[in-house]
Amino acid sequence: MSAPPLSSSSLARPRVLLLGALVSGALFSLHAGCGGDSAPPESKQIHVQLLAFNDLHGNLEPPSGSNGTVPTPGADGSTVNVNAGGAAFFATHIEQLRAQNPNTVVVAAGDLIGASPLISGIFHDEPTIAVLNQIGLDITSVGNHEFDDGRDELLRMQNGGCHPVDGCQSGTSFPGAKFKYLSANVFTNAATRETLLPAYEIREFEGVKVAFIGMTLEGTPGIVNPTGIAGLTFQDEADTVNALVPQLKAQGVKAIGVLIHEGGYPAAKLYDDCQGVSGPILDIVARLDPEVDFIHSGHTHEAYNCVINGRRVTSAASYGRIITQMDLVLDTGTKDVVSVEAHNHVVTRDAANPTVDAMVKDYATRAAPLANRVIGRTPVELKIPPRTTIPSGQSGESLLGNAIADAFLEATRDSDKGGAVIAVTNPGGVRADIPAGDITYGQAYTVQPFANSVTTLTLTGAQVHEMLEQQFQGTSTRILQVSAGFTYSWSASAPVGKKVDPASIRLNGVTLDPAATYRVTQTNYLAAGGDGFSVFTQGQDLRTGPIDIDAFATYLEAHNPLSPPTDKRITVVP
Repeated sequence: MSAPPLSSSSLARPRVLLLGALVSGALFSLHAGCGGDSAPPESKQIHVQLLAFNDLHGNLEPPSGSNGTVPTPGADGSTVNVNAGGAAFFATHIEQLRAQNPNTVVVAAGDLIGASPLISGIFHDEPTIAVLNQIGLDITSVGNHEFDDGRDELLRMQNGGCHPVDGCQSGTSFPGAKFKYLSANVFTNAATRETLLPAYEIREFEGVKVAFIGMTLEGTPGIVNPTGIAGLTFQDEADTVNALVPQLKAQGVKAIGVLIHEGGYPAAKLYDDCQGVSGPILDIVARLDPEVDFIHSGHTHEAYNCVINGRRVTSAASYGRIITQMDLVLDTGTKDVVSVEAHNHVVTRDAANPTVDAMVKDYATRAAPLANRVIGRTPVELKIPPRTTIPSGQSGESLLGNAIADAFLEATRDSDKGGAVIAVTNPGGVRADIPAGDITYGQAYTVQPFANSVTTLTLTGAQVHEMLEQQFQGTSTRILQVSAGFTYSWSASAPVGKKVDPASIRLNGVTLDPAATYRVTQTNYLAAGGDGFSVFTQGQDLRTGPIDIDAFATYLEAHNPLSPPTDKRITVVP
């Protein structure tokens, strides 16, 4: 009989479970060695606590704006936005919840790094790994953003070692994650079922084995740079889980959970409820083997606490604002789950863990000279565009998206270098609002944290039309943010493939000629076919320009104060 491995985190971790398991095993061995027809020990129920989160995205400091609050119900029925998040406060909440049960496993559902604020991003997210080691994370699935810098960088996050170009920026060495990264559906060899990282982790509690299967978003190849995942195969989440169940059962595992980087969208934004949840998670859960007992999800940045098809399904919003506390009741006789209850807790900013607080402040101090440099000013708030779902009656255009597209155009329109006449950026590449007032480099970096290269290539007018049609893919709509002078309209009711009227596509008021050629700027992510925009891979004469954040920062400095680009570049018709 073995006890669940305990993290080496320097935060206090209860050791009652380890001692209890050893004593219990010793007593049973003595009893069994006495001979005769002694009755087996009576079964009992034990409680195992899971503390789960997802989509941290390197937010070590308390996030600001709407990213740093959680809507909660007020006493009078109104909604009160509570400030939430910050790694030091998150650590305190984990520590307090862990103290309630020695049988605790801290788990996550991916995107803990990638698209991170400057405090973590400029150090290649080594600070976030170090902080999660300190907090005591045990297991996480791999999200799509863990692949932002490719498979080799993900493996470095797990195994340690200095960055191949920049070295170990957060210290003299980088030991890697003490927690386990899991990714059951990402294969280096699909035929032999060889995975890039382990498929699952088994923990044991008083003889009851609990398996945690880690699942990466199947659609990852469409939203990360294809060159970084060359040779990898991403397969269906539910099918992969179901194929693993017989293997686990053969090892005596009956209690099975899934940590999946895919999620749903609740109709009501109630952080500990389940009202009108829709989205991919419903189909996945419906197809899972009945042996699966619980699911913690992510990716959509939503908070919910549901029972779907008889299984507990949870999600903890994003940026460290919510912790899901899940109580598993296990039976030592059946070795299975009796019940699963859950509660989502808001990570209020009441008390900071001093060790984690000191770590975060150290990273912030080192990043401060760059982060605090004022590079511009805006008289109005610049909000991010909607990502994959466009509210009824809206076009998908945003002030911030317009500004970034204008920055890309200005950085690449030099006619001596095959200058661009159109620039676009994908909405998923715009990560945070910019409030009215001074704009710091740190804020701009948070908006554009990917360090993508701005690239320019040639498309025909017909291919530009195809680019606009590729914004509409099934139930997903990703409206490209476009530069000044480029306009078009799309129809909400028209079928996919015929959403955009070619006659409405104009450059400086002139309808695009399908046979003519145009220089179009985007990021290298889009140029490689990211977000399903495969038409860019057909482009000719590609030239690489500056890094996206450099183009944006230079633009803000040159246009200070910024005149918000409020012109209606995109219109929507019924």
